[in-house]
Amino acid sequence: MNQSIESVDVVVIGGGVVGCAVMRRFTLMGARTLLLEKGGDILSGASKANSAILHTGFDAPVGSLEVRCMQEGYREYLEIHEQMNLPLLKTAAIVVAWNDEQLALLPGIVRQAHENGVSDVRQIDVATLYQREPHLAPGALGGVLVPGEYVIDPWSAPLAYLTQAVMHGARYRFNCEVTGARREGDSWRLTTAQGEVHAKLVINCAGNYGDRVDGLWREAEFEVRPRKGQFLIFDKAAAPLVNAIILPVPTPTTKGVLICKTIFGNLLLGPTAEEQQDRERAEVSEAVLESLIEKGRQLVPAISDYSVTATYAGLRPATEQKAYRIFDYPQQQWITVGGIRSTGLTAALGIAGHVEQLFRDNFTAPFALHPPQTLRWPTMPGLSEYAGRDYQCAGHGGVVCHCELVTRREIEAAFASAIPPECIGGLRRRTRAMMGRCNGFFCSNQIAEIAAQRLNNTLVVGKVK
Repeated sequence: MNQSIESVDVVVIGGGVVGCAVMRRFTLMGARTLLLEKGGDILSGASKANSAILHTGFDAPVGSLEVRCMQEGYREYLEIHEQMNLPLLKTAAIVVAWNDEQLALLPGIVRQAHENGVSDVRQIDVATLYQREPHLAPGALGGVLVPGEYVIDPWSAPLAYLTQAVMHGARYRFNCEVTGARREGDSWRLTTAQGEVHAKLVINCAGNYGDRVDGLWREAEFEVRPRKGQFLIFDKAAAPLVNAIILPVPTPTTKGVLICKTIFGNLLLGPTAEEQQDRERAEVSEAVLESLIEKGRQLVPAISDYSVTATYAGLRPATEQKAYRIFDYPQQQWITVGGIRSTGLTAALGIAGHVEQLFRDNFTAPFALHPPQTLRWPTMPGLSEYAGRDYQCAGHGGVVCHCELVTRREIEAAFASAIPPECIGGLRRRTRAMMGRCNGFFCSNQIAEIAAQRLNNTLVVGKVK
């Protein structure tokens, strides 16, 4: 184990989507940056399990930091996604009312959307609803159409953010939990699983452990209360059952269960919202999943004709408040980004911009910034079912994962990338290998043969060994 001491300008703790976006932002500002992630890859925690929707913020609290970050993140994603080859599937969303009480709430949802600046949101009648969504169960009374909602790839985006940072000199350490934090003079001395790190500025993006990381040096101003969400993935043949993202009328406690296409061509149903104490285990419950299936049948009866090909669960870093818990401590050169729940994928780029503004407005810069003269842009692999795939191109070396049509060339490219996978989970998220209906039964041996030596002996530009 490397126990070297490293000194940088900025340490970002946590390699979820927000941590990756913040790393990108501060690297492109011109800081010397280092990401510390306790897991074996980025997205090892809360960020690996989400509904993969790019939200307009139509239903976020009016005037909140959350809606500002969501809408700025939405805008920036649309601005940069083509340069990074990040997929985008414009589906729109429809909030569906199933009873008179829910129908009465629809005008308020439209008003809130307009107050949030999402002016194209409108109420639609039942005839229009079924014209757009003919497979919905009978009995819906109307809906609210949100034209600007998209489905995106939940894993390629944060990987692209960190990849661009690495291309401009950023560094990262996986399997590197931060266990101590002490202020010494004008710097932080962090104790980690891989030795000491000294930094001028620390940005805590530790997700479900955000309060505990703050607790290493002060009493945290928030408490993480993990909220589990379970999801079902239906076979690709089920995807045509819906056109838009089908949303329920939200309640005061939850946004409820949605159903939508995924960027990979499947149909997604979920999430649940279950409070728990455990911050590590996001176990799938058979009883809860059965209730989810029944919910799906109530929404789209024809879903009964299709198989569930995957289940997963994730823990969202909810806190005692619904609002984002972002705190800046200028005297101590520390910023905490906590309480980022289900909107983190959309808001990440906006949160990064907000953190930059906090730093520029409130902090006495403890280091010089040397922004790059010219920006370099990573090209992410094309994994969308709705665009061209590698298996359709010559010279791919053969299809290894037949469920997801992943080629040998794609797997080898993942290992040759700026941030190669160091665990099987990382390889799966980078390529979709072993994530199809057989769950790796037919391809896992061949993938293990390709990956074994590389996973044991990965040598990475930008990776601290």
